[in-house]
Amino acid sequence: MNTARTPLITFLFTLFLLGATGTANAQFLKKLGKAAERAAKRTVENRVERETSKKTDAALDSILEPGSKKKGKAPQEPQPEALPRDNNPNGSAPVPGDQSAPPPTSNENNNNLKVYSKFDFVAGDKLLFFDDFENDFLGDFPSKWNTDGGGEVVQVTGSDQKWLQLKMASYYIPDVPDLPEEYTIEFDVLPLGLDKQTSSSAKLHVILDDSDAFGYGKNSVYAYLPFVQYIASGIRIWGQANGKRILDNTITADVREEMRNAPHISIAVNKERFRLWINETKYLDVPRIVTPNIINTLKFEAKGFKDGEEQLLLSNIKVKAGGVDLRRKLMSEGKVSTNGILFNSGSAKLQPASMGIIRQVSQVLLEDASLNLKIVGHTDSDGPEEANLALSQERAAAVKSALTSVYGIDASRLTTGGKGEREPVAPNDSPNGKAQNRRVEFIKQ
Repeated sequence: MNTARTPLITFLFTLFLLGATGTANAQFLKKLGKAAERAAKRTVENRVERETSKKTDAALDSILEPGSKKKGKAPQEPQPEALPRDNNPNGSAPVPGDQSAPPPTSNENNNNLKVYSKFDFVAGDKLLFFDDFENDFLGDFPSKWNTDGGGEVVQVTGSDQKWLQLKMASYYIPDVPDLPEEYTIEFDVLPLGLDKQTSSSAKLHVILDDSDAFGYGKNSVYAYLPFVQYIASGIRIWGQANGKRILDNTITADVREEMRNAPHISIAVNKERFRLWINETKYLDVPRIVTPNIINTLKFEAKGFKDGEEQLLLSNIKVKAGGVDLRRKLMSEGKVSTNGILFNSGSAKLQPASMGIIRQVSQVLLEDASLNLKIVGHTDSDGPEEANLALSQERAAAVKSALTSVYGIDASRLTTGGKGEREPVAPNDSPNGKAQNRRVEFIKQ
């Protein structure tokens, strides 16, 4: 071991063995110089070289995570690798899917679903693109994307979820096939470091364009998602056709709380029509802005965030063709399958954004009192087969519960079952294939 680092290591060990508290750790981190911080990081990375107790090892991990702030300046927000596991104590963005938090009670879950009971977004029925960066290494730029400015895959403490960390004023283009006339886009956003000094220019631009080049072409649609916290800046929508601006408007809305708390963004394009939801609320519905058959590329651009202090992360980017009318298909074909009903990883807890599809199914049942349905769950192949079978059954039961408790459907009209991983519709060797296999079927009885 490099003896030059010995005093630092000894000091750290002494600090923890004297019973330093979480508050003391935070104070220590604020005062830690950059050179000492880098040495401490190397100490953690090379801790196999020494024999220490598990207790001391864990203590080191608790403060010497990568991504701390500059010397002498208290961090405004933990960096991606050091996001705390607690429940948003200082207004920081929560970790989506963090299983360290206590699970909600059934009543809490039902109340959460009821908030989404009027959510009318329905995802497309054919998966074109999905990326949760599962197959990318931390620190690398993701393999299914292009950019003119760099970026890297990161994780946040307390979650296995991977995210793409964006650099400012750079374009990010996922490898989505040419967009059809009708399609949907979904993704999760995780901002870090937002506070009252966050600039009013801090925005994520979601871009639909006629070119896969960086920048924008003659036919474009921009939706500007704001992250400023000291004012309610609204949501801007901008579009041009053949190089001529056809729309530039800002919709009045206070979305500050939503945008700082890891929102789920949903977009639906139906020929010329463009709609955008933040969580369960629809904020944009413009009937004529998209130039059909010409606009075919999805892009992202982040602007206005303070380098080193604020960050913007994306994950779970999903693009689907169509926007199937489940009601019509169920009545005409007697069966419909969807992977737009989403659950927390490894659990049967419904994600509220799934309620658009469940709402459509409830409308079919309310319109035809003689109709009964069987709900069948399917999973991907991750995990033991028996566990997946049980999970698929539990997920089908969760959908039934939502139909009965949120929409008032008589439980006697619904039966449930599960097939686990036994009937895949795509290979389970990629995120795309797994996403297609995680699905729910509704079958007329």
